[in-house]
Amino acid sequence: MPLWLQNAGFVWVPFIIASAFAAWFGMNDLATARASFAEQSVIFQRKHNWIMCWLYTGTFGSFIGYSAGFPLLAKIQFPEIDVLPYVFLGPLIGSLSRVSAGWVSDKYGGGRVTLWVFIAMALGVLGVLYFLSQENFAGFFAMFLFLFFASGVGNASTFQMIPAIMRKEMDRLMPRATEAERLQHAEKESAAIIGFTSAIAAYGAFFIPKGYGTSIVLTGGPEAALVVFLLFYITCIVLTWAIYTRPGGLLYDVERGGDGMTPRPAEA
Repeated sequence: MPLWLQNAGFVWVPFIIASAFAAWFGMNDLATARASFAEQSVIFQRKHNWIMCWLYTGTFGSFIGYSAGFPLLAKIQFPEIDVLPYVFLGPLIGSLSRVSAGWVSDKYGGGRVTLWVFIAMALGVLGVLYFLSQENFAGFFAMFLFLFFASGVGNASTFQMIPAIMRKEMDRLMPRATEAERLQHAEKESAAIIGFTSAIAAYGAFFIPKGYGTSIVLTGGPEAALVVFLLFYITCIVLTWAIYTRPGGLLYDVERGGDGMTPRPAEA
């Protein structure tokens, strides 16, 4: 009996239709969040929009890119092993860590969590490189599961950073506005930045598998692509620390209070 895998996507159609109707008829409490394109396009003038595009590509872009490329990479590198029964675990772990780890960012701050996420992802790539050199499937697989877990946590932490950043920025950009006006502008710009960074980061689904393929064609293995990913994560570590989490960074005073969102009272 023929099996047409492309038809599997149709299973989501009823749920999409139901969600669309629910959104159209039920989401009637968002009037205050409306913003024209002109109002939203101001984000292209915000440097933090572009920085967060880079960082979110490192978290969500990695998650979606690894999800797209991991099964084929594992099959190519370990052809003697039937990897298909196991590779679904990577995206599953990444998805679960995304929804279950949000409280960590709320408690300790998205910037601090993101910094540790990128350190973890750099170590994960080093682990993948090591176990590839040893031709050890168990270690290779475990390191990728670790990467999926870290990228899921990073999906939550980078999202948490954006509204915190924009609230701080509105204090600087709108010093004469009322607190309510600054908050409203921060929420509108945060929503636009979240949408834009998500769209940019989605290209990870292309670049990571393409990186593997190009590396294998040019060098005979995926190691060169993994080294590039490692260097990318190092840039993310530097950016996160230098701009947001170091003493004097944009989010330092907000996040050192302990709940990730409320500035710590000034010390006597």
